[in-house]
Amino acid sequence: MVGAAQRTQDKQRTGYTTGSSATAAAKAALQAVVSQTSITSAEIALPRGGTITIPIQRCEFAQDSAKCIVIKDGGDDPDVTHGAEIVVDLFVTEESNIIRIEGGEGVGTVTKPGLGLEIGKPAINPVPKKMIMQNLQQSFQKFLERHGIRLVVSVPRGRELGPKTDNPRLGIVGGISILGTSGIVIPFSTASYAASIRQSLDVAAAMGEESIILTTGGRSEEFAKREVVDLPDHCFVQMGDFVGYSTRECAKRSEQFRKVYVVGFVGKLAKMAAGVKQTHVKGSKVNMKFLAGLAAEAGASDQTIQAIKKANTARHVSEIVAECGLDIFFELLCREVHKQMSEHIQDKIPIEAILFDFDGRILARVKGQRDKTKISA
Repeated sequence: MVGAAQRTQDKQRTGYTTGSSATAAAKAALQAVVSQTSITSAEIALPRGGTITIPIQRCEFAQDSAKCIVIKDGGDDPDVTHGAEIVVDLFVTEESNIIRIEGGEGVGTVTKPGLGLEIGKPAINPVPKKMIMQNLQQSFQKFLERHGIRLVVSVPRGRELGPKTDNPRLGIVGGISILGTSGIVIPFSTASYAASIRQSLDVAAAMGEESIILTTGGRSEEFAKREVVDLPDHCFVQMGDFVGYSTRECAKRSEQFRKVYVVGFVGKLAKMAAGVKQTHVKGSKVNMKFLAGLAAEAGASDQTIQAIKKANTARHVSEIVAECGLDIFFELLCREVHKQMSEHIQDKIPIEAILFDFDGRILARVKGQRDKTKISA
């Protein structure tokens, strides 16, 4: 058994998903009906084994109904749902062995394909649904032989929180999703971020889109929408530091996607150009020697090359280059990004690499044949 709060190897506190929160609230609600007592915590079985004990914030019950509330705890993960109330209203029915799970206020509604959920239905993912059902069936087998259960999951602040997530671009409107594949939230989880990227690509594919714009964040996405291409929001995927993973996932869908844009600023693209496929600051550094070599190829003076080698950041390099009027440096940098990413996915999908400055001006863009590309600023 694990407690509600654990520590990762780097001493960060883990949390629990909205799916685990709903499961704990559902189990506590049924326990309250069966025992006719108020429940203060619920131990639930997790999808990948083990258990977790989650505190119940509030428990109200009657003869054939109950309401339980769990406060979502994201641990040390920067999760917008952290602190939100996950509410389950439970009603006993006469449909023996039948558990019906519905979405209430603040749980979003699915409006686009590609999520593995039925359009028009609440955004409660399959794993949390299964987790709720299995926990109730395992703990209340005798009760369910005689009765059925209707559950309504709601999130009072869901409408407020939904726009702060990826839900709008995925076509989930009116609230948040009830999520979770493991039941546990690991801070800055690579797995959860990767799952978000896959989900975004699946939605775009299901919508019949042929172009994907991979951006390094919200600002580069904003510039791409304004300066590069006019496409629906679900075509824009914030890959963050996961450029290698994101491009591979696009390549797996090459029968659907015909073009991929890789868009960002000099810091991330400098790493990509040097062959780095995971660009987080903790895992990789800007290779100043590599950038100095590009500057030399661009015709920079020895003084400029030495200044680049001693530069503090990639942005500092861009300032040095700009002062010298060596715009071709940015062209060469963008060419290397195109080369690295195209080779990474074995040219399965045409890639266009685009480099922005921090004011949203396109410094360089590359597409087509790598060795013959004319690069325009």
